[in-house]
Amino acid sequence: MAKGKDIRITVILECTTCVRKGGNKASKGISRYITQKNRHNTPTRLELRKFCPYCYKHTIHGEITK
Repeated sequence: MAKGKDIRITVILECTTCVRKGGNKASKGISRYITQKNRHNTPTRLELRKFCPYCYKHTIHGEITK
């Protein structure tokens, strides 16, 4: 059976705090998580509070494009 458009898609969540800091030398990288979302239930961009190992605290991680 062929599926049409997939309802569940894989998205990448990226720490918004690390991205805003940009070239901060204290931060060694940018925290990213991979998760899935239902396109019908959440048509807008996904934002979740996740732990960032580079900021050492819970921050908002937003959906990015691949």
